[in-house]
Amino acid sequence: MVEKVITLENVSLVDFLGVENRNINELSSAFPKSKIISRGNEIRIQGSSPEIIRINQIVQSLVDHYHKFGKVTEESIKTYINEEQSESQKRLHADAEETLVFGTKGFAIKAKTPNQIKLVESVNANDLVFAIGPAGTGKTYISVAMAVRALKNKEVRKIIITRPAVEAGENLGFLPGDLKEKIDPYLRPIYDALEDMVPSEKLKYYQENRVIEIAPLAYMRGRTLHNAFILLDEAQNTTQMQIKMFLTRMGPNSKAIITGDMSQVDLPKRQKSGLAESTRILKDIKGIGMVHLSGEDVVRHKLVRQIIEAYDKNDAEKNKDE
Repeated sequence: MVEKVITLENVSLVDFLGVENRNINELSSAFPKSKIISRGNEIRIQGSSPEIIRINQIVQSLVDHYHKFGKVTEESIKTYINEEQSESQKRLHADAEETLVFGTKGFAIKAKTPNQIKLVESVNANDLVFAIGPAGTGKTYISVAMAVRALKNKEVRKIIITRPAVEAGENLGFLPGDLKEKIDPYLRPIYDALEDMVPSEKLKYYQENRVIEIAPLAYMRGRTLHNAFILLDEAQNTTQMQIKMFLTRMGPNSKAIITGDMSQVDLPKRQKSGLAESTRILKDIKGIGMVHLSGEDVVRHKLVRQIIEAYDKNDAEKNKDE
């Protein structure tokens, strides 16, 4: 947590802060993740650096407003908050269309479709984001790129990527090798994405020093993950208890993305998907983003989109008949 102190000079505190600090309380309510404290002629802001910058800009605008009109009201506070939020949304959209990271072969990795852009915007604005959509929509790839960017920008100290080790019609016990060798095939898509974005020697160094961790979901139990960018992939294969366990691992200064495809649930028939339940329970919580991708976002071979559309049509017809 970062703290910034703003000293008010040549200002009537009652006219600026409002009776019983109502103006400051109004500002605080717009930024629930940060703490805004008024002591004498000082305003202390505690929170993340991006929010502190936003709050500081509003306070400076309010100081200018006071010197111009001699008073700050709750209505003027709301006006400046709305203006800043509008500008913030414009910045988020501009950021979402920029290059996330440069690949190991020099190509720019960026969001390519409207819903991928929404995903980037949602991750920029929220600490926890659900990205739900069919295969080939880039939800895992974009999520890994966001994690790598955060690490490169020193916004986090580590990346933790996990998946539930659920057999998709095959039995892990019959695969050769030790546990790691049995699990690695399930994590291969994540390795592929990382290898596109991080040079091989650096990726090896990161993994050896646990800067980048890739592990089955069961290994997350009992941990508190702070200063980390956490990605739970294939979350449709989590049980209700597993996803609750994962969600409660988040520590200070952490971001998490949960990706899943509800059309590819490999759990036993009587076992409900934890992803479906969690999106229903958490949909109205501020600070949690929900992004739904569709066949329009498929960036693989053009046939993949048509295949998804054909299966969706078939499923809709079957549900209609039932």
